[in-house]
Amino acid sequence: MGSKVIFLLLTGALTAYYIYSPIPDGVEEKWKLMLADSFFRSLSHLVDFTELVGLKDYMGVMMFITFAERVPLSTDNNVTVTESVFNGVEVVVYEPHRHSNGELRRAVIYLHGGGWCLGSSRMGPYDLLARRIANELNAVVVSVEYRLAPAHHFPVQFDDVYGAVKHFLKDATLAQYSVDVKRIAVSGDSAGGNLAAALAQQLQQDPEQQVELKAQALLYPALQTLDLNTPSYQQNAHMPILPRTLMVRFWSEYFTTDKSLYEAMMTNSHNSLESSHLLKFVNWSVFLPETYRLRYNYTAPSTGSSDNSKTISAITDPRASPLLVEDAQLKVLPRAYIMTCEYDVLRDDGIMYATRLRRAGVQVTHEHYKGGFHGAMMFTVWPTDFQIGHRMLNNYIGWLDENL
Repeated sequence: MGSKVIFLLLTGALTAYYIYSPIPDGVEEKWKLMLADSFFRSLSHLVDFTELVGLKDYMGVMMFITFAERVPLSTDNNVTVTESVFNGVEVVVYEPHRHSNGELRRAVIYLHGGGWCLGSSRMGPYDLLARRIANELNAVVVSVEYRLAPAHHFPVQFDDVYGAVKHFLKDATLAQYSVDVKRIAVSGDSAGGNLAAALAQQLQQDPEQQVELKAQALLYPALQTLDLNTPSYQQNAHMPILPRTLMVRFWSEYFTTDKSLYEAMMTNSHNSLESSHLLKFVNWSVFLPETYRLRYNYTAPSTGSSDNSKTISAITDPRASPLLVEDAQLKVLPRAYIMTCEYDVLRDDGIMYATRLRRAGVQVTHEHYKGGFHGAMMFTVWPTDFQIGHRMLNNYIGWLDENL
């Protein structure tokens, strides 16, 4: 009997030790996040082991999340769902059943997150989001299934999105889906927010493009890779869902499979003389309000010797880092909705972009969630059902409804 009690106590202690993680008290429903994090940490440990012994690469194992959450796409009572190909790129199109009395519909182009390496528009959370947008806004939703790293590096992901969107914005395609050319928005979360911001910029610079987006909605977006030591990267280095090590891994895999870039990024020493003149665009001592600087003091990232490689060229490309453009390119952008979370390494990227857009004269709605963490808006279904996720979702759709 005594040995059983000891065994149960040890098992309980080990379980508690594994589940518990030091999450700040400010995080809403922190114990629920701890439970969710225990799954992600288990997968992370498995990934580290399989890569260590050479069984499978890191992102290959992490794709388990994407496959596990995939759902069969089907039409329901409110929305017709079809899979199509736009300019060689797979897309999923959601069309509402609600009659519009002959009026043209709004449209939302949605780009999923996943660090350019994971994710799919066919995952349950994205499918539910697209259905809700389509039904509540009576809008056509186009979800783009762009190719992923490490099989495909930058700029493939952007090129896929850009090609698919340009096809959708053709007169014939808009007419096919009964879309109002003056009421189109682009949106995305995390890496998808990065692609959405870059897309909005590049469409404005494209002399062949006549259609102008009405709005851009960026949800906890990744917007720059020159300084990976902002206050939010430091404060939230060990936060669940997206710790700094994983975000740096996503960035490095987006550009190359060369592990030396990951190592340089981890120490924030990946800049060169070619990128030094762009650091002014991500200077958080200028663009980050005092409230978010906390106890941190600004130190400009170190710049090494000259580097003319494709990697440094990609890192400084505004299609990968939308924060790196001049103010003249910002002032012509459509109105913006930017969502940020306090406990997220990407918090400062979004806040700096909101600051720069406002200074350039763009209408900006910035919603910051003090108890939020990265990806929270997608955590609305059991067993990862967070109240803050529902609030985020309601506010996001409400903004689209009012501004599109």
